[in-house]
Amino acid sequence: MYEKISKFLKILFMCHCRADRSFFYKGKQFPICARCTGELIGMIIAIPIAFKIKDLNWVYIILLSLPLILDGFIQLLTKYESNNFKRVVTGFLFGIALIFIFLKIHYSALSIALKIISIIQPDNPALDKYSHFLN
Repeated sequence: MYEKISKFLKILFMCHCRADRSFFYKGKQFPICARCTGELIGMIIAIPIAFKIKDLNWVYIILLSLPLILDGFIQLLTKYESNNFKRVVTGFLFGIALIFIFLKIHYSALSIALKIISIIQPDNPALDKYSHFLN
């Protein structure tokens, strides 16, 4: 079972799984690196938060994403080497942002679909039920 979950996580996150950038527990390496582990934890925690908040302003999404982007690019472009604590924290913040990005994409797709339905079939009952998505 562990091997299947491990393989799934590696594929889902497209993780490099470098040992020097991963956590270990009882001598066994986590299936994904520290940054991806943070992203996974952030996404899991953000799901119940998203039920309460529903939508997050793009400014907050960008602010949550910025630490990961900066840490990653500074590490890529300079001799600076991040550590696993910074990686897991920046990944965690980005994981939260990612859930709200997915929600924004979902709401946009729903809005577009409803606009198309309103043109093709203006008397469709779905339009009343989901009219709050139409801007």
